[in-house]
Amino acid sequence: MIETRVVAADDPRAVSQALAVLRAGGLVAFPTDTVYGLGALAYNYQAVERLFKSKERSPSKAIAVLIGEIRQLSKVASQVTPAALFLARRFWPGALTLVVPGHPDLPRNLSPQPTIGVRMPDHAFASALLRRAGPLATTSANLSGGANPRNAQDVLAQLEGRVELIIDGGEAPGGIPSTVVDCTQDPPIILREGMIKEDAIQALFPRN
Repeated sequence: MIETRVVAADDPRAVSQALAVLRAGGLVAFPTDTVYGLGALAYNYQAVERLFKSKERSPSKAIAVLIGEIRQLSKVASQVTPAALFLARRFWPGALTLVVPGHPDLPRNLSPQPTIGVRMPDHAFASALLRRAGPLATTSANLSGGANPRNAQDVLAQLEGRVELIIDGGEAPGGIPSTVVDCTQDPPIILREGMIKEDAIQALFPRN
C-alpha cells in the first residue's frame, strides 16, 4: 500500500510537492474546472501504466492529456492544424478537448488509437502545475465506474493507498463535461457536445 498524502492547494509548497511526486514516477490527484483529475507525466510509460492500474481502468480506453499553455500542444501532437490552433486560441483554457494526431514519442499505452485528446483546464492550481510539469496524462481521480470525484474526500475514499498525493482545492464544479472535437478532419467534427455548444463550433467552420 502507498501512503497517500493530502496537501491543501493554497499551501505555498503544493505545486513543488506535486512536481516532486510526478518526476519520481508517482501519481497526483488535483482539482480541475470539471472534476478532480489523476495525473502522471505524459512521457513516462511506467507512470501511465500506474494510472490504468490505480483506477482499474481498461487499457483499451485512451487517457487524455492536459496542458498548461498552447505552446505545449506541439509536445503531444504530431501535427497542429490551423483549425486546431484556431479552436485552442478561441476556447482555451476551458471545456474543449481537441482530438489530434498523437506525437510519435508519446508512450503507446496512452491510447490504442494514433490520436490523442488534449485539453487546457480553466483552473488556477491545475494551470500552475501544468505550466511547470508539462503535459500530464490525466483521467478522473476515481475507480473506473465509480462516482465522479468532486472533492479531495471523494478521491481519498476511492484511491487511498493507490496514489501518492492528493491536492485539496475544495469543491470542483463537476457538471457538464468538455466538448470533444476531432481536429484530424477538415472541417473539424464534433464527437461530443458538452459545455461548448455544437452550434458555436460549427459557426466557426461554415460548410459550402
